Amino acid sequence: MADAGDARETLLRLLLDGPRRYTRLQVAARAGLLPEQTRRLWRALGFPDVADDDPVFTDADVRALEVMRALVDSGFIEPGTEASIARAMGQSLSRLADWQTDLLADALSRSGAGAGRRAVPPEQAVAAARSLFPLLRQVQDYVWRRHLAANADRLLTPAAAVDRRELAVGFADLVGYTSRSRGMGGRELGAMVEDFESTASEVIARHHGRVVKTVGDGVLYTAVSAIDAVEIGLELPEAWQAEDRPPLRVGAAYGTVLTHLGDVYSPVVNLASRLTSVGRPGTLLVDRDLARQLRGLPRYRVRPLRRVSVRGYEDLQPWLVRRRPPGEADLALESMLDEMADDVLEEDPEQ
Repeated sequence: MADAGDARETLLRLLLDGPRRYTRLQVAARAGLLPEQTRRLWRALGFPDVADDDPVFTDADVRALEVMRALVDSGFIEPGTEASIARAMGQSLSRLADWQTDLLADALSRSGAGAGRRAVPPEQAVAAARSLFPLLRQVQDYVWRRHLAANADRLLTPAAAVDRRELAVGFADLVGYTSRSRGMGGRELGAMVEDFESTASEVIARHHGRVVKTVGDGVLYTAVSAIDAVEIGLELPEAWQAEDRPPLRVGAAYGTVLTHLGDVYSPVVNLASRLTSVGRPGTLLVDRDLARQLRGLPRYRVRPLRRVSVRGYEDLQPWLVRRRPPGEADLALESMLDEMADDVLEEDPEQ
């Protein structure tokens, strides 16, 4: 029967595609890179420093660095941006690896007949890894290709137009998450976060949006269409609502956004966040540009709220968006409020 040390070494060989045999200086020399370059990439991927005489690298590490150097030499990657690319990949894949590790550990614990994870023999863990890891790799490759296919039009667009795009940006935030989470156990909190991310991902995908990132109590998303962004913002609180869950509020804004390594940067992002912070539970607040794109659409009720002062915006005008009940458009009062809202939109200065 293999002990835990032997099992760990077998797992490492399986995952790292071979034995660990090279030091940091040796792997740099074999890949034709400067030692400081390899240190910078290693840190960017999210790994701690290793001693110069510690043989922790494999032939797979050498091949990966050679590919990176070839990509730079070919002009596909601009010199000096390698670390940024490594950082983006490391952050995304680190989270995926954490989830997959928990998945495998949970599967092993269930097969241990209730004895707990520690009772699982090491050889059983190795056998499970041998069978599951290739399957996970196939699924990852499929999902990656599908996401590239979804962005095929952007591959055919000039680079300048890809970097700066007109997008709607939304931010959904769980109200009272911090105080509520203090009284939860780890498993209960994890289940709530998983439910939130699952609900958000489903609603956002259904309306042609994209999840940029999730941060425990919030999710940042984008949509090409202003209508899709608003539908996401209205449906999310409804889909999430339950007595045992903290309420959700959403803020959304529209404008020019810089996309870089899967993330988005723009004052529009900050504006969506500020709108969320002043919203009441269960509501959607939007900026003037989004409100203007909803003008004349009978399915929505768009109303200006009192101006507020928040960080970065001294005189912010939020707009409350709700679904218009059937038949309400025929009410004289609502028609008058619609005209007043139109007047505010026309007179509202640039913010």
